Amino acid sequence: MSAFLSVCGKFLVGVLVIFGIWTLLVVLFEPPSFMLPGPLEVLRSFPANAPFLLHHAGITALETVIGFVLGVSCGAMLAVWIWLYPLAGRIVMPTILVTQALPVFAIAPVLVLWLGFGMSSKIVMAILVIFFAVTSTVYDGLRRLDSGLVDLARLYRVPRFRELWVFRLPAALPAFVSGIRVAAVFAPIGAVVGEWAGAKGGLAFIMLQANARGNADLLFSAVILLALMVLALRYAVEHLSKLLVPWQVED
Repeated sequence: MSAFLSVCGKFLVGVLVIFGIWTLLVVLFEPPSFMLPGPLEVLRSFPANAPFLLHHAGITALETVIGFVLGVSCGAMLAVWIWLYPLAGRIVMPTILVTQALPVFAIAPVLVLWLGFGMSSKIVMAILVIFFAVTSTVYDGLRRLDSGLVDLARLYRVPRFRELWVFRLPAALPAFVSGIRVAAVFAPIGAVVGEWAGAKGGLAFIMLQANARGNADLLFSAVILLALMVLALRYAVEHLSKLLVPWQVED
């Protein structure tokens, strides 16, 4: 409970700082309201737009969560498969490294063309954004085992599957946690980029509509909801991380 209150306190301080800077910019530079409305204007407009905003936020949240779960699961399973079959790893890993260097966001319009304007293209986009990062992170964790444990496994001729279960997977948990922390940040970005390329709903859909109509209040409300969504997912991942690797001490 105290940890939760501590997180809430830090979150509240962060929100107050951001709103303070935002208010200061509006007061000092007096930009037109269609470019940068004040935080109070955005908050006052939120109740009228709340049902509309929450409906589309739910779409983006569902795309993000499904993409996050599938991307992390598939990435981790591929990493395990590559480690179990080194020959396949020597073929697949270079491909993964090359693919990571490609601008994945550039294929968002292609996904919309292939999968349509529904949720499927956004979920696939979220998966692709995090899949390769999780794969390489977990695979690196599986390979980095204490040399003494490696020698022990070789000495007793431990089967590869048993070595994976007893030694490798527990040792790779910190790497897996690092991977899902990265995924928690990038999964919403993947979903939103997919929506920008073409969508029937979602927060990015609202942003595009609001921008076209010059409705800055609605635009900023959608941005704030997206930020809150990312923070909520990040908090959930941090809580999961403490359950998976309780022995890790953070600075």
